[in-house]
Amino acid sequence: MESNRRDFLKLTGIGSLGLAGASLLSSCSDQKDAQSNLNHIEEQAAKQYTPQFNMHGYSAPAIDVVRIGAIGLGGRGSGNMRRLAQIDGVEIRALCDLEPDNTEAAAESVRHFDFEPELYSGHEDEWKKLCEQDDLDLIIIGTPWHLHAPQAIYAMEQGKHVAVEVPIAVTVEECWQLVETSERTRKHCMMMSNPNYGDFNMMTLGMARDGYLGDIIHGEGAYIHDLMRSHNFTHRYHNMWRLKENATRDGNLYPTHGLGSLCQAMDINNGDQMDYLVSVSSNDFMMGKTAVELAAEDPAFEQFVGAKFRGNLNTSIIKTKKGRTIMLQHDVTSPRPGVRFDLLSGTEGIVQNRPPRFSRSYGGWVSDSEFADLREKYTPEISKRVGDIARQIGGHGGIDTLMSWRLVDCLRNGIPLDMSVYDGVLWSVIAPLSEWSVANNGRPINVPDFTGGNWQTNGRLMDIELEHGGNTGIKPV
Repeated sequence: MESNRRDFLKLTGIGSLGLAGASLLSSCSDQKDAQSNLNHIEEQAAKQYTPQFNMHGYSAPAIDVVRIGAIGLGGRGSGNMRRLAQIDGVEIRALCDLEPDNTEAAAESVRHFDFEPELYSGHEDEWKKLCEQDDLDLIIIGTPWHLHAPQAIYAMEQGKHVAVEVPIAVTVEECWQLVETSERTRKHCMMMSNPNYGDFNMMTLGMARDGYLGDIIHGEGAYIHDLMRSHNFTHRYHNMWRLKENATRDGNLYPTHGLGSLCQAMDINNGDQMDYLVSVSSNDFMMGKTAVELAAEDPAFEQFVGAKFRGNLNTSIIKTKKGRTIMLQHDVTSPRPGVRFDLLSGTEGIVQNRPPRFSRSYGGWVSDSEFADLREKYTPEISKRVGDIARQIGGHGGIDTLMSWRLVDCLRNGIPLDMSVYDGVLWSVIAPLSEWSVANNGRPINVPDFTGGNWQTNGRLMDIELEHGGNTGIKPV
């Protein structure tokens, strides 16, 4: 089985994985390999690329009934299946998870909708059999981060569209491979960035496009979410993979949630492009101590005693080609409220989430009545048409359902997806780039142009007004 995995990685060129490929704690002890990985990140970031085909705005042939398979059926994967099963024009055909109990639980949740999917589980390579199943159009990937890119690449090679949980990749090299595979196969590869479908995020996008904020100057985003005892230092993830990510990498490890909506408002990949990045991390003041405390009670945590955990707070700053700036932060250990803090500042005004508010002057935030008027004016058609039903079905307040519905709607109508492969890789590549900058005392590193220059002529995606499509039914059951 292990030889098969090595052969696959060699076949697809995924063997050189940069810093994030070192998924075992023991890999951090070899300083020579660590420096080699850092050099590899810099080399891949400087890569010049000529596109084979432009997937931005690509319309694949319409699929009347979208036949879906899913790999990874933990909390996120199983929930995705229940939500997708309530969308018209969907068939759940195949399910895969390493743990048989997860596979059966997900299957039971969709049998209620008269689906009887093929089940794959029990062995590490079972997901390949799902990808090879002939009667599938779309594969949803919700596995540990380091498997996202290899599985997406293999699925596209088998002729399937893919939708991947965040991040879409963990190394710069994987990002390039996703782009090259998507362009060559002409299969969609979308990262499932659910914050982009939040009501306030879409309203802000509409305001930016309408010119309410003037020329956009600066944005701020963050993933600030105390996961210490609820997620990271628990047994909820297979083989403690998420804690291992935090014990072997130091950077902005989860950039996509705070970045996606800002990039869309700034027309990144379609009018502007990231230029370079600098990143610094604090020391770790919490995780190392927690590992020692828990190891005294649970031997499973002994492997993390003495580990070089990432800094508790990372701050990364990005400069764009047109002179805009983005500040991005990551902190999943400190006892702070909130998950994301989105801010967008322009020449005519500023908008901030958590709490949601607007201002057009130094004098203060707009009144409640003016805020209500702005909300009424800029609530997009997608929220008006599907928002209430999505909230009934649920998933992070309905944004998961809205994202899944729009993905299916685009595939059924043969129209461009709201987010392209270039968006997914660009928002994800910040993690390895930040690792390089942190390791080099905050030195700047170039951000790759995955569009190969097409950002200068690409049009906008994220059709929040449903100018195309929007005719797919959905019903809570």
